[in-house]
Amino acid sequence: MLARPSQTKYKKVFKGKIKGKEQKVVLPVLGGCVLKALEIGRISSKEIEALRKVITRKLKRMGKLQFKIFPNIPVTSKPIEVRMGKGKGSVDSWIARVKPGRILCTVIGVKPSLAYSALKSASNKLSIKTWITSNS
Repeated sequence: MLARPSQTKYKKVFKGKIKGKEQKVVLPVLGGCVLKALEIGRISSKEIEALRKVITRKLKRMGKLQFKIFPNIPVTSKPIEVRMGKGKGSVDSWIARVKPGRILCTVIGVKPSLAYSALKSASNKLSIKTWITSNS
């Protein structure tokens, strides 16, 4: 099931600009591997779900997977063949804004080689460049 927030303050938001780098520096847990973003981007809830599926298949229900991002920003779109004007469209999907240096997910409790291969195959599902770091 695709993630979306249970409630939001506003129904629709502006697109906005994503500037700067991630301020929080979080070190990976001892024996864990992390997937870190290298560039600015918008990650959809579908991409996050694809990440989750690929990593859980590779790990075969061993270890622990933690996501550090959540799609909390709505993206609107108008239906096909609708003329310009007449207001903003309805909410179509949800995204998470990502800055460089942001940790996307963490894998704990498995061999570093297995965690690296799972995160490597999962990073192919994303629309941004990523880096895999381990603290073993």
